[in-house]
Amino acid sequence: MLPRTAAGRWFAAATLLAMLLSPSAVRATSCTTQAELNAQDRNALTAAGGRLAVAVGQQDFAALQAALLPAEAQDWEGIRSVVEGAAPLVKGGQVQLRSLYLLDASTLVGAADTQFFCSNASGSMTVTISMRALPPGRYAVVLADAAGAPLGGQMGFILAWDATGATPAWKLGGLTIRQGVLDGHDGVWWWSRSRELVKAGLPWAAWYGYEAARSLLVPVDFLSSPNLEKLSAEQTQIKPAPQDAFPYTLLDGPRTWKIDAIHLDVTLRQGDLGVVYESTGVTDPAAQRTEAVAVLTALLKAQPGLRENFHGLWAYAVKDGKPTPIIELPMAQIP
Repeated sequence: MLPRTAAGRWFAAATLLAMLLSPSAVRATSCTTQAELNAQDRNALTAAGGRLAVAVGQQDFAALQAALLPAEAQDWEGIRSVVEGAAPLVKGGQVQLRSLYLLDASTLVGAADTQFFCSNASGSMTVTISMRALPPGRYAVVLADAAGAPLGGQMGFILAWDATGATPAWKLGGLTIRQGVLDGHDGVWWWSRSRELVKAGLPWAAWYGYEAARSLLVPVDFLSSPNLEKLSAEQTQIKPAPQDAFPYTLLDGPRTWKIDAIHLDVTLRQGDLGVVYESTGVTDPAAQRTEAVAVLTALLKAQPGLRENFHGLWAYAVKDGKPTPIIELPMAQIP
């Protein structure tokens, strides 16, 4: 797994109730898609999801805390932090609900890893939602967009039906907020661009273009759709794939650099790549910068397609297993 430092982590998530589920044993229950919902459930979820999305856009922490599921009260500060950090992503946008999924896990006898298969009426398309250690109950997933926001903020809410209060209601169990536009382009553009890069013989640029597309197309990690599966299938067909090259050795005159990993990095809301490399152990800030620039320069000489298709590079120096963010440079500032 790539290092997730304060300077280099993706701004993505506080999934407090659900997590991405590995392909291990799961238990299937039932899911109803938006088109198949009865009017009462559709109206209730639309109202609850709309209120939460508006509260995120307005930074209305009182409304969000009041809507929080009692079992998640201890995680309030984490939710608040995510919402505060998301302000630039939703700024200038209008709330637009994208999808509603009603999940029925009331037949579970205890907390269990659970998959929901959400099919349309004809059965021609199925979205899979996977949750870990889900307690029995009724849940919903609401996806929403800040339409028109320059950074294309997209939101994913996990709701749980709470019948314990004086008035039963849908309560907030977790949320994820992500950027939906990167360097002025949405996920569909990045997907199309990645296909072009494959044809152009630029596998590294194509690979990370697909990574950008995936991150921009859906705000949550626990949902799989036919489109996302198609995207992943196209990406895995790229040869040679960067993921097969690590640790990646670069010859730089008398020096040799070893890159452990590269990942998409949107810390600065731009299309950067994070480069994780083995440091020689220099500790002086000027020497660290010089080393980082040398590594980044060597990488771009070996893979020039990256320079042409991404905004810049982050340098993460690893020494004794500990990654340290050193510098972020736009491509034009890397020799």
